[in-house]
Amino acid sequence: MNTEHHYYLLALSQIDGIGDVMAKKLLRHCGSAEAVFKESRNKLSKIQGIGDSIIKALSDRAVFSRTDEELAFIDTNAIEIVAFTDHDYPERLKQCYDAPMVLFQKGRIDLKNPNIISIVGTRQMTAYGKDFLKNMFQDLKVYDPLIVSGLAYGVDIFAHQQALEHNLQTVAVLGHGLDRIYPTAHRKEALKMQEYGGLLTDFWSRSKPDRENFVKRNRIVAGMTQATLVIESAEKGGSLITADIANSYNRDVFALPGRVTDAYSIGCNNLIKTNRASVLTSAKDLAYILNWEKDVATKEKIIQKQLFVDLPNDEQKIYEYLLKEGKQQLDIIALHANYPIHKTASLLLNLELKSVVRPLPGKFFEAI
Repeated sequence: MNTEHHYYLLALSQIDGIGDVMAKKLLRHCGSAEAVFKESRNKLSKIQGIGDSIIKALSDRAVFSRTDEELAFIDTNAIEIVAFTDHDYPERLKQCYDAPMVLFQKGRIDLKNPNIISIVGTRQMTAYGKDFLKNMFQDLKVYDPLIVSGLAYGVDIFAHQQALEHNLQTVAVLGHGLDRIYPTAHRKEALKMQEYGGLLTDFWSRSKPDRENFVKRNRIVAGMTQATLVIESAEKGGSLITADIANSYNRDVFALPGRVTDAYSIGCNNLIKTNRASVLTSAKDLAYILNWEKDVATKEKIIQKQLFVDLPNDEQKIYEYLLKEGKQQLDIIALHANYPIHKTASLLLNLELKSVVRPLPGKFFEAI
């Protein structure tokens, strides 16, 4: 829900000379964004880093006109504001000193998932990188991670596509406002991922997709995730900037090694050689270093206990069918079980509450 508190945070973020770090300092001193605008010039001048130009800008009411315009755009387009002070702000990102004060999101983003990774790399992705990601996603599914990337050509869009194909939540962090999709060629994926995942940015509408914006958004890609995976990179590139930021945040970084003669393996090989990244050869490398195996084992024990103790015959019948056939639509499940659709839907809900079945977009369901 967008509130009055969000309104003043938006206005504060538009003041020239006040970035994310300075804004947090002002909030600590004044208690709230609204209080910053009402604070006396004398008290503001005593805060380190606050000079006459910022104090003058805080008294200029024109900033609220732009804020009103942005809020109208946000409300019209079903965009949600997530502020640094909100409980649903990305927890890992909140730990970063330069985290955005305000994020804008669209879709169905669930950041409660503890297994969040970012996948980045070159725009000139090779068959080697594609084959690796295809195989890795096959094995990643059991860990149910949230996949973060940047919707760019190459590795970014391929990672989003693989996540969608395997019914994994995926989030695109954009280097512009939510009034556009860039590149436009990826509009179809951007719309589809809003069904299970979505779009995230700290840029206002009408922000152009300038090069420096994509460098800036990399701090969100690195900061909100547990680990950053670099899949192919030349000696220089934006994905290496993301890896450096992740290292500065004390996040895990993984890199796919390649032949020393391959131009788009140079960056990854250098990360590994300089101990700035762990070697990535499979999904098992992630599971081992990030301790995901323990979580899966615990979940399996809970599920097994439920299967043998708690499932009535009609629920067991549906679960075993999904376990054998994989994901299926509600109508097909009802047809196979020979139950009415309303009864099948009720049984699936019971199984979902027992954490043995999960719903997917398009009225699909699968056994966990």
